[in-house]
Amino acid sequence: MEDNIFDQVRPVDLKETMENSYIDYAMSVIASRALPDVRDGLKPVQRRILYAMIELSNTPDKPHRKCARIVGDTMGKYHPHGDSSIYGSLVNLAQEWSTHYPLVDGHGNFGSVDGDGAAAMRYTEARLSKIAMEMLADINKNTVEFIPNFDETEKEPTVLPSRVPNLLINGTTGIAVGMATNIPPHNIGEIIDAVALIINNRINEGRETSIDEILQIVKGPDFPTGGTILGTRGINEAYRTGRGKIRIRAVTDIEPMANGKNRIVVTELPFLVNKARLIAKIAELVKDKKIDGITDLRDESDRQGMRVCIELRRDVNPQVVLNHLYKHTQLQDTFGVNMLALVDNEPKMLSILQILELYIKHQEDVVTRRTKFDLNKAEELAHIKEGLLKALDIIDEIIALIRASKSTPEAKQGLIDRFGFDDPQAQAIVDMRLRQLTGLEREKLEAEYAELMEKIKEYKAILGDENILLTVVRDEAAAIGNKYRDERKTSIGFDDDISAEDLVPDDDTVIAMTRLGYIKRMTPDNFKAQHRGGKGIKGMSIIDDDFIEELFMTTNHHFILFFTNQGRVYRLKAYEIPEASRTSRGTAIVNLLQLQPDEHVSATITVRGFDFDSYLLMATKGGIIKTTRLSEYANIRKVGLIAITLRDGDELIGVKCTDEKQDVMLITKKGMSIRFNETDVRVTGRQSIGVIGINLDDDDEVVAMQLTEQGKYLLTVSELGFGKLTPLTEFNSQHRAGKGVHCYKIMDKSGPLVGAKILDTDNDIIIITNAGTVIRLQLSDVRICGRTTTGVKLINLVADKNTKVARIARVRETEEDAETNAGMSGEVLTAVPLDDDEEEDSEEEKATLHSDEFGGDVGSDEPGEE
Repeated sequence: MEDNIFDQVRPVDLKETMENSYIDYAMSVIASRALPDVRDGLKPVQRRILYAMIELSNTPDKPHRKCARIVGDTMGKYHPHGDSSIYGSLVNLAQEWSTHYPLVDGHGNFGSVDGDGAAAMRYTEARLSKIAMEMLADINKNTVEFIPNFDETEKEPTVLPSRVPNLLINGTTGIAVGMATNIPPHNIGEIIDAVALIINNRINEGRETSIDEILQIVKGPDFPTGGTILGTRGINEAYRTGRGKIRIRAVTDIEPMANGKNRIVVTELPFLVNKARLIAKIAELVKDKKIDGITDLRDESDRQGMRVCIELRRDVNPQVVLNHLYKHTQLQDTFGVNMLALVDNEPKMLSILQILELYIKHQEDVVTRRTKFDLNKAEELAHIKEGLLKALDIIDEIIALIRASKSTPEAKQGLIDRFGFDDPQAQAIVDMRLRQLTGLEREKLEAEYAELMEKIKEYKAILGDENILLTVVRDEAAAIGNKYRDERKTSIGFDDDISAEDLVPDDDTVIAMTRLGYIKRMTPDNFKAQHRGGKGIKGMSIIDDDFIEELFMTTNHHFILFFTNQGRVYRLKAYEIPEASRTSRGTAIVNLLQLQPDEHVSATITVRGFDFDSYLLMATKGGIIKTTRLSEYANIRKVGLIAITLRDGDELIGVKCTDEKQDVMLITKKGMSIRFNETDVRVTGRQSIGVIGINLDDDDEVVAMQLTEQGKYLLTVSELGFGKLTPLTEFNSQHRAGKGVHCYKIMDKSGPLVGAKILDTDNDIIIITNAGTVIRLQLSDVRICGRTTTGVKLINLVADKNTKVARIARVRETEEDAETNAGMSGEVLTAVPLDDDEEEDSEEEKATLHSDEFGGDVGSDEPGEE
């Protein structure tokens, strides 16, 4: 009766079977596929490719061979997996942008940094690189263990001798089951120096090396694509624990162009960043308007190197655009270090010191095994040489014995029985040629024997003294380092918490803002002094019903606090405002600040920091005044912060940064003013209303708030261009909340007051009209008058009756004064001296704006105006 097949079926527990099978699969992937061995830094497929190539004699001194042949041998003899995965590993070993020190010398199309794939293996050729030969050196001297291949027809090494610390110099990446490795590449010179340090400390001082000593030598990863590592914090963490995050930034340069624009040029990318995808991402961000200011994007890379050009508009800050690119693209990338490798076939997380020590231990083992191999060979050869020398002493008897023998085996046996030679010696004597009987040959034989005995002594010394063994390892490593040492490709830059501020020089800058909310940043040399009565130069291209309202000087790193008519405050760094030419309109401030509906900026101040001992003094149109500590405004959110609580219909018109020890003056539209000390205004919280500063008449409002410490004279300027200087001695201090005294006589020809400044006669002032014209005057030319006068004409307004003075700003003569005042008023400009030939120009030449000199609007599509 035939057996029933179902009787042979053995029931098993599915859950238990799945668990065991999955564990077997996971361990196979971990140990035999995805993770590198800490000793040679290679995964099995990479090791098998290199061994197959050396077995094919595919060495650097031989011609390249087809990759299909290499893949075929690797797959057929050692690696029974898909040919595409083997070829992919071979290609990776040959790519200079993927492998810092390529182990394969490729010939043909092996892909590109743009992500282009390599040509088919039937087209490409390869051979071992010179440094790969160091990986395979002495492999035939029993330096490593060999095991049977998958079908037990061949032998393959379990690890390569690897005279170079491949795991660290080339790094690796791999995803196993439940774990992954990501080890960055390093500079071979630094790694070899670290190896030498560890060995020297053991030999000379008998101590182990600390991780801090290693960090002094190994500065950080060295990626084949270059780039800049931001800071050492991530490096230190990764080197000490095996885990860490290293931020890499592309190498860029901002180049000025002939047409006045700037361009960002990218010459190096972070490791493993695909250039083509990066360019596509930048184009997508520009299309979606997530990054503003880019007008053109080109890849100009060629054989000379990488070059990606990003052209910018004239009115944008290149640094700000670059910062956006760092934030939103892989121009700045993070390399997650995970130094996981196989140690004794088990995955372990390792510090850089542990990897170096395990590499040295492997080299000790390799050198020991090689020395034992060489010692055995030397002793065998010396033993034969010893027999030959003995034979030469009794050569006549030996010749007679051999001639009397009927066969070679009989002769050998006779030599063994009669003279005491062993089998190898007897065989060598039988094989000896007649020419070796000459005197010269005997001397040569004696020299060879002496040399062998010296080598045997050397080999035994290496095997008998660990320090000598370590010296051999160190010297061989040093030879490798000297042969392949090169300069670092990746630089170490600022710490990884670097901000945009660190990339912008702290230079002086001029900020201009219009009533309708356009703002721009300019260099101070755009403005030159004129005499009283001049027509000025074009200061800003504006639209109808708009005029310049704020014009002040600060530095790029100062905070600018923007106080609005609705009593809120916003904050920007000066460099965050796009730079533009003098004649361009600038950028709408709503693109920089999240202003609420019907909200516009009414006052600005610049500060370096938010000191507890500094105060903000605020005044409203309705005559209210308030003092609050500056420190209460340190944490201003993007959506703004309440600066003062306003009554219905009131608006904030002025803010000053003070020390709470000064006299304050409020000046009204109808020519009234009041002077009182700050101590009359008690310090209140950020959201308080404040107290009455001046008691206003009907239809009157405050137009200016000034501090008496700013100068000795009060400058008052009217709507139709009249103004005067009045000594502060004519204004007595009184208590706040009074009516005040007259400071200006309002007449039909003058119109109401539009502004007032306290300053000295050695200052310059700037007068801005609602038509956008700017004139700069020396106050020494302005008449000093009493409180109740109208003054003289300061600016000739054009024939258009709608042109009126909109605002005034003051200018300091020295940078020292400018720096002193920058934190106090926020309205400081540095005077620009004229060249000698410019001082000789006529008043008319200074007053006229020439379109061919200043050009059109370089920040927008609007043409320039004369």
